[in-house]
Amino acid sequence: MDTLKAKIRHVLDFPKAGILFYDFTTLLRDPQGLRLALDGLVRPFDGRSIDLVVGIESRGFILGAAVADRLGAGFVPVRKLGKLPAATVKATYALEYGTDSLEMHRDAIEAGQRVLIVDDLLATGGTAAATVNLVEGLGGQVEGMAFLIELLALEGRKKLPGQQVHTVLSY
Repeated sequence: MDTLKAKIRHVLDFPKAGILFYDFTTLLRDPQGLRLALDGLVRPFDGRSIDLVVGIESRGFILGAAVADRLGAGFVPVRKLGKLPAATVKATYALEYGTDSLEMHRDAIEAGQRVLIVDDLLATGGTAAATVNLVEGLGGQVEGMAFLIELLALEGRKKLPGQQVHTVLSY
């Protein structure tokens, strides 16, 4: 996995001072890196009869759609508040200072469908936990969660009890 880590650009003080941002667009432009990253995300879920992949805005759209294609599944976007055109369901989660919300179309998941949640980064776990709530609220069965990168010090897994969490890279 050091090969993949070498393809990710680190940007200090983005989006604000004190944050080290892991910019995986440099990995995406590299055909071998992209293939390895997708292989790592898909491998644990291949052959598990996943019906839908849910990608979290916005970088989860890039990875999630490709994972869905590889798994022969459909793709569902989870968006920030007010970005979806039809009837939605909403989940609100806590931030360091305040709250934020995510939405999914009300008809995006049918009861009993097997769902894989995909995003680029597992940090504090707030958006991931909110996405689990959206999927389960519509009757979907979360089969697992796949992240390209996990920031271990932020302990995001603690907000995802009982979930199968798979990460390709850990920092």
